[in-house]
Amino acid sequence: MKGRTIKSFCGRRLRSPRCLAAAMIALLVVTLLLKFFSGNAEETLSSPWHYYCDGGLCKKAEITENVTTPLALSVCQLFCGEAGAIWPKPTGHMSFGNFVARLDPDDIVLSGIDLRSNVGQLLQENVDRLKENVKTLPGSKAIKKGYGLTINVDAQFDVTSAKLTLGTSEAYTIAIHQQEDGELIADVSGKNYFGVRHALETLSQLIVYDDLYGDVKIVRDVYIKDEPAFPYRGILLDTARNFMDKASILRTIEAMAMSKMNTFHWHITDSHSFPYVSRTWPKFSKYGAYTPDKIYTEQDIKEIVKFGLVRGVRVLPEFDAPAHVGEGWQWVGHDTTVCFKAEPWQRYCVEPPCGQLNPTSEKVYEVLEGIFTDMMRDFEPDFFHMGGDEVNINCWNSSDIIKDWMTKKGWDLSESSFYQLWDHFQSKAYDKLTKANNGKELDAVLWTSGLTNEENLKHLDPKKYIIQIWTTGADATIGRLIKNNFRVIFSNYDALYLDCGFGAWVGEGNNWCAPYKGWQKVYENSPMKMLKGQGFSEQYKHLVLGGEAALWSEQVDSTSVDSRLWPRSAAMAERLWSNPTSSWIHAEQRMLRHRERLVQRGIFADSLEPEWCLQNQGSCYL
Repeated sequence: MKGRTIKSFCGRRLRSPRCLAAAMIALLVVTLLLKFFSGNAEETLSSPWHYYCDGGLCKKAEITENVTTPLALSVCQLFCGEAGAIWPKPTGHMSFGNFVARLDPDDIVLSGIDLRSNVGQLLQENVDRLKENVKTLPGSKAIKKGYGLTINVDAQFDVTSAKLTLGTSEAYTIAIHQQEDGELIADVSGKNYFGVRHALETLSQLIVYDDLYGDVKIVRDVYIKDEPAFPYRGILLDTARNFMDKASILRTIEAMAMSKMNTFHWHITDSHSFPYVSRTWPKFSKYGAYTPDKIYTEQDIKEIVKFGLVRGVRVLPEFDAPAHVGEGWQWVGHDTTVCFKAEPWQRYCVEPPCGQLNPTSEKVYEVLEGIFTDMMRDFEPDFFHMGGDEVNINCWNSSDIIKDWMTKKGWDLSESSFYQLWDHFQSKAYDKLTKANNGKELDAVLWTSGLTNEENLKHLDPKKYIIQIWTTGADATIGRLIKNNFRVIFSNYDALYLDCGFGAWVGEGNNWCAPYKGWQKVYENSPMKMLKGQGFSEQYKHLVLGGEAALWSEQVDSTSVDSRLWPRSAAMAERLWSNPTSSWIHAEQRMLRHRERLVQRGIFADSLEPEWCLQNQGSCYL
């Protein structure tokens, strides 16, 4: 309309109301079109700032008339750097195109698999989660519509079963492309449900909210081939020292799934409390729970196990014995426990209250069989954690009943005889576990302890037992276990105990394993470097199942569990999935972005740096 007046438009009909109205409408339409196509970024974009990729970092700059395709930070990070924004970093081939497409989160569908099958139903739950998570991205409530996405699963595996074992392949591939009509296709494949689930997790990280344009974007032209370096990637959560509510457990598993971790190790009982509701022995939780509502019922566990399965996470129960028992056992009688609440406690255990099982009491094994039977039914684990941590010889030596039994057996009361007593307990307890598992032997996990010392290791069979290492990463125990063909899980406290570095709760000063373990320390904690440091080559890698971050709960409960675990546990997740050769420095920007993702999903992850560092990448260096 510019260059033509309303008068020339209407000619002699200038006084016609209809002509004047038409002319005004035409002028308005042209003005809006000119504004839309003018490229005036300040009028059409939400910010005067944009980002461009330079040397693997997204650099912030002002939008000027020379900037033709300004990018939001979230979009820039999809392409910039070795792995974009993906956490953990993929291990195989990956390629990214240079374009994004607008996505309609309401139009994401699953195809290629029978949705009535067990695996089909599980994957549909994951797609439903994906849609909800995209729709709740910050700022995405009033998003502009985009193209639909079809997730096509190449399901050339048994879709009736989804069971995670130590031998399960978690490999996957994902390829994304856009058709001529604009519709988006994500082709995913894996050897089982768990691989495909990981592909969907990666897909979720390729979708962002573009706050510059106000819409949801997905990367086009993507190909990723990926699989983990280690089969066991876990978190231990102690819910006995302090009770953790179900919501905090579910949040923990949600964050684990986002980081492709696969084992939630549940330290569910200890000397402090017994919150597990046993159907065979219901009095345990009645006597041993802190309060009647601080318990884990059969229904609670069923929900948690199913929640984990959907997210590719096994729930592994631990019943720690013969030490770390006490509360809840008061009703049993039959001298099943010794030195419970003994004083001074420093003589009999590492922290109050003390308490150990009496290996000479037959009632102990009857009770264990019932507990194991309940746990086999509740958790259906592919292996079991039997604990075996911090047995104190002085505790057993303080019991006349135990000493009389040993004397009648012809044993002396030397330290080696008490380890023979421990072997007696472990053998009988393992037999009860086998019986509870319908007569089938199960791999069992034990902590490093006096039983894994040079002189006592003969009591353990490497074909039955996996050893979880909590000593330092330089301890000679590691080499001894590898030399004797034991499979191991690393939880070395000098890097992976996440309760370290806070105030002492017995005495003063800092707690026993201080200092605090920063995410950088966790990230650099390489199992293979520890093995090589003790003279073992890559050929022993098959004995290293993986690792586990441990959170003991003397000084943490439901209110603080998220910030103790996250995002530091995600650093371990990348170490165990990717086994990176580069240092934490190269992962820093992806870690900051992943932390933001955790928070967006409702995980109260600790802040690592000022947000300014995320928006000014490469500026917060030392």
